[in-house]
Amino acid sequence: MEDEPEVAVLRLGHRPGRDERMTTHVGLTARALGADRVLFPDNAGQSLETVSDITERFGGPFAVELTDAPKAVISGWPGLVVHLTMYGERVQDVEDDVKRVYRDGRPLLLVVGSEKVSFDVYEAADWNVAVTNQPHSEVAGLAVFLDRLFEGRELEREWRDADRRVVPTETGKRVEPADGGSESEE
Repeated sequence: MEDEPEVAVLRLGHRPGRDERMTTHVGLTARALGADRVLFPDNAGQSLETVSDITERFGGPFAVELTDAPKAVISGWPGLVVHLTMYGERVQDVEDDVKRVYRDGRPLLLVVGSEKVSFDVYEAADWNVAVTNQPHSEVAGLAVFLDRLFEGRELEREWRDADRRVVPTETGKRVEPADGGSESEE
């Protein structure tokens, strides 16, 4: 979010044919809930295209990238690394520490896995954080963590350079051009 340190999300692993929707949803959740960019494995080009298209249509800023060296991203990160895993410390026990360093200007890299995450990622992380110690989706873990980090401010975010916007309605679906032109009901 503006005037705050960067928050990036790194998706570790991507199994083509199995993880397409989940990897895409990691990117969409990162974008919608306040992260500045997402880095996908280099074999997740379809997810990159989808998230880039959504960003173009519904606004940004938000960057989407591919990397062939995710562990180098972790080791070279200029800030702190938060690995989201159900095996980590409870989010409610570490969130104040994470928020404090973030408010002090340190960028955060949030790492979410796909397949089994190797132990060196746990060792490289400054925090291994669980939103629950029960099996759950990495998308859910990312969403809860971002909401706690930003304390709900991400829900009021202003989007720039959008072609269209969703208009909140009690029932139905309403999307209109961002410039306020004619409406469409879906």
